[in-house]
Amino acid sequence: MANLLWFAHSICLLLFHLHFQAFPSLSFSFNSSSAAIQCQYDQSLALLQFKTSLSVKSAPSPWSFLHHPKPYLKTESWKEGTDCCWWDGITCDMETGNVIGLHLSNSFLYGPIYSNNPLFSLRHLRKLDLSLNDFNHSRIVPQFGQFSKLTHLNLSYSGFVGQIPSEITYLSGLLSLDLSWNYDLISETTIFTKLVQNLTQLRELDLSEVNMSVVAPSSLMNLSSSLTSLKLEFCEMQGKIPDISRLSKLVSLDLSWNFGGLTIEPMIFDKLDRNLTKIRDLAFGDVNMSMVEPSSLMNISSYLSSLGLRYCELKGKFPDNIIQRSNLQLLDLLGNEDLNGSLPRHNWNNSLRSLSLSLTQITIYLDHDFISNLKSLETLELCQCNFRVSNLKFLGMLTRLITLDISFNNFSGQIPSSLGSLKQLSYLYLSDNNFSGEIPSSFKNLKQLQELWLQNNHCSGPIPHYFTNFTLLYVLYLSNNKFTGPIPFQVGGFSSLISLYLSNNLLNATIPPSVFILPQLRYLLLDNNQLTGRLGPFQENPLVHIDLSNNKLYGFIPSSIFKLVDLNVLILSSNKLIGEVSSAVCNLNSLKILDLSNNSLNGFIPQCLGNFSNDLSVLHLGTNNFQGTIPETFSARGSLRYLNFNGNQLQRRIPLSISNCRNLEILDLGNNNIDDSFPHFLETLPELQILILKSNKLHGFVKGSSTNYSFSKLRMFDLSDNMLSGPLPSGYFNNFKAMMNFDVKMEYMRTPNFSYDYSVRLTLKGVEIELVRIQTLLTTIDLSGNKFTGEIPQSIGKLKALKLLNFSHNQLTGNIQPSLRESSNLESLDLSSNFLVGRIPMQLTDLTFLQVFRVSDNRLEGPIPEGKQFNTFDKSSYEGNLGLCGFPLEKCNNGERQKPEISKEDDSNSKFGFGWQPVVAGYGCGVIFGIAMGYRVFKTRKPIWFVRIVEGQRRAKPKRFKN
Repeated sequence: MANLLWFAHSICLLLFHLHFQAFPSLSFSFNSSSAAIQCQYDQSLALLQFKTSLSVKSAPSPWSFLHHPKPYLKTESWKEGTDCCWWDGITCDMETGNVIGLHLSNSFLYGPIYSNNPLFSLRHLRKLDLSLNDFNHSRIVPQFGQFSKLTHLNLSYSGFVGQIPSEITYLSGLLSLDLSWNYDLISETTIFTKLVQNLTQLRELDLSEVNMSVVAPSSLMNLSSSLTSLKLEFCEMQGKIPDISRLSKLVSLDLSWNFGGLTIEPMIFDKLDRNLTKIRDLAFGDVNMSMVEPSSLMNISSYLSSLGLRYCELKGKFPDNIIQRSNLQLLDLLGNEDLNGSLPRHNWNNSLRSLSLSLTQITIYLDHDFISNLKSLETLELCQCNFRVSNLKFLGMLTRLITLDISFNNFSGQIPSSLGSLKQLSYLYLSDNNFSGEIPSSFKNLKQLQELWLQNNHCSGPIPHYFTNFTLLYVLYLSNNKFTGPIPFQVGGFSSLISLYLSNNLLNATIPPSVFILPQLRYLLLDNNQLTGRLGPFQENPLVHIDLSNNKLYGFIPSSIFKLVDLNVLILSSNKLIGEVSSAVCNLNSLKILDLSNNSLNGFIPQCLGNFSNDLSVLHLGTNNFQGTIPETFSARGSLRYLNFNGNQLQRRIPLSISNCRNLEILDLGNNNIDDSFPHFLETLPELQILILKSNKLHGFVKGSSTNYSFSKLRMFDLSDNMLSGPLPSGYFNNFKAMMNFDVKMEYMRTPNFSYDYSVRLTLKGVEIELVRIQTLLTTIDLSGNKFTGEIPQSIGKLKALKLLNFSHNQLTGNIQPSLRESSNLESLDLSSNFLVGRIPMQLTDLTFLQVFRVSDNRLEGPIPEGKQFNTFDKSSYEGNLGLCGFPLEKCNNGERQKPEISKEDDSNSKFGFGWQPVVAGYGCGVIFGIAMGYRVFKTRKPIWFVRIVEGQRRAKPKRFKN
């Protein structure tokens, strides 16, 4: 009996061994060992040392939700004294006990892999998979090239950076190489050339997201003829796709999303049609195919199961019979806006699993017939489509749907309750329509939901409590609706939630504490509601973006928020926060945006804020009660673009080190107590567009330009309400190149990588407003309320794009310059309360956009110009000039008005350029018509209250294929 059992056991081992030889690709996914042969001790020790060389990250890779199985810590089963062949993720050679496979994908591994890592002593490895971990921006070290027996290498989604080492090309036995989705990985031309020359057995190559911008597409022609799969998405390649039809074994080809840099000519596309006879999956997303006739798509291989042609600029009629092919499972034509035609009414291919016609002109009749052709459909994308009939209730019949997108279609009424019957639905996009009413109660059946996009509609009522039962949900996007009440208290049930967007609603309760401790949460946007209560406490989680602005939150900023080491964006503006800002804020050295403005914070600004982060782009602490000084040290290595300390009680001087901020676009230090001369060193900032130093204690001369490029990009220059003296800085006026060019595209100033709008405070009609969005067309000069003397320089007429000019309340003399007529875009001109003499130039009637004109309280005389805009100004524009006559004042007598005798007392009252005793900022510059789109209104000098008027957010659907 024992002999029989021994014989049976031997036969089983033999069959198992033969199975591995026959199907080597399967060996990587199984643990195996021989009863007689155990793991080699030195390799077991190396694995244990490799385990200790890395940390364990509490959160999985952010990409882990795209992959199965779910992540788990495979190294947890690795115990000293046990056979390593039985450990998770390990495959052994059954005859030698050598470790030949290491599969640690999605295993929470964290930390750099250095050249002396014990991993590299595993010289018998054939398959190595370290994908979906986080190796903390380390380089791929040359030692990876020592695995001479390696056939499969997968380092995708793992945070590697830098150049691909040339040693990778030594792995001549590789059958599969995947270095994809490491966002800062680069391939030089020489590396790719060697890879093409040496890896002659390669069957699968995926370099997606590797920067290959210097690699010529022609080099693809020399790839191994054994290739069956080639994926080069997001590689920044530029040029024409060459004739790669010699790669006749290709089954899968993906050259998508190279930033529109790739094109393909009809002749080359025809060759691919003829020669790639085995092709099943073809993806040319964002490849320019504008010269390719859509009808030629019919010539692609009959084996074709997937055709992805997003944003390919296809034009003309789509060959509708392609949808009737028996093998076709995926058809993606999204973004071909000039592609038209219609779909056949009957007899579609019922095996179609994915259909995207978004952003095309293909006619769609969403009725029973349309639905009956799609029985097997799992993905349906009909965003911004050409609907002739749209009976949405029929969508409930597609019970296999996993993804449904009907966004951007102006559908109205209530959301169809029939969608609740789609129990397999994981991704639902209903955004940017006109849906109203409450979310249907039938949605409680959508327990497989992972993404729900419902922003930019008119939905109302409470956020359903049953959402907390959606344990797989990782994106909840409900912004820009009318939801009321609280955030569901059971929000703590969202254990998988990565993004929570509830901005711009009417939520009016406290934020549940459980929100701040969601273990996977990365994006928390609750801004523009009526939420109350205190912040936090936060726990250490992967949060990268927090926006709680424009609510009614109160209390102190919790110290726990400064432990969120991955935080990129922190916006807490326009609340009721109090207390000091701890210097612990400088522990957040990944910050790109810090906005704590419009609160009641006090104390000193932490000095470290000037140089704590090289990535910081926005620093906005305006409208608080900060005292002390501006941070003294600003780093030359920084990325600061926007610096705003307006509306505090800061004293002393403007630090010279601000001139280190070479990327600075906006500097707003207005409404403080800064006692300094004009900071001429700011003229060296090459990107500066807005400079606001108003309402401080600046004194002395503004001498003007020292170089030909001083302030050449400046578009807003505000030094009002200081104690500056001497002549106007005509040298600067000569250099304001951006104010001379009115051929400018209308955009809003914002950060390039985040949708954060810059804001700025101006004085209009004696009232201080904050523009919450700044148009690039807005150009202003405000030097009012100082002690400038001398004449208005003639060079001011060069500023043809200038919208607002305010020289009021100074001591200017001489005539009004006729050259002002050249500033043809002026909408507001205020020269009041000076010593100007002579006549108002008739040439100013050419200023056809002029809406506000003030010359009151000067010594002007003669007739007021007539016609055009001058027929619209009232008496207040001219009061205090005893020699002026004409509409809207008294009629002229022989071209002038008799002047009353001026007493010595009257003369003494006006010698400072005022015709009356000064009052609280009663002068003003009027309204900038067509420019002030959204603004806050403040009392002048030290604002206590404000009213915010905000233009609705632009409705733009994020590209889900790449963040």
